Amino acid sequence: QKQLVESGGGLVQPGGSLRLSCAVSGFTLDYYAIGWFRQSPGKEREGVSCISGSDGRTNYADSVKGRFTISRDNAKNTVYLQMNSLTPEDTAVYYCAATWRRLWSSLRAADFTSWGQGTQVTVSS
Repeated sequence: QKQLVESGGGLVQPGGSLRLSCAVSGFTLDYYAIGWFRQSPGKEREGVSCISGSDGRTNYADSVKGRFTISRDNAKNTVYLQMNSLTPEDTAVYYCAATWRRLWSSLRAADFTSWGQGTQVTVSS
């Protein structure tokens, strides 16, 4: 049974940084891709970034390109999302999710089959 657990969310001031972690169990990263998504009240779930578990190829939404960095540690079965230069528009619940490795570049929520419970990120002064 695939499980994904996010951590690292919290309250941060505009311009600050946070690093989110997604610890996975029940499967190995080598055969899957992991995506980060976010959702704020009244908005659709938005794909933020994804990474191939086998070779580390990455994809980013335009809204976070240059500010967010996704990475993985296969030995720890963990994927990270380093978020810098945060703005209030980044406030949302952040989720990680797993999909098949061949879909490594997808930012479509419908392509992802296993989801974590989410972690709240609030950017406010």
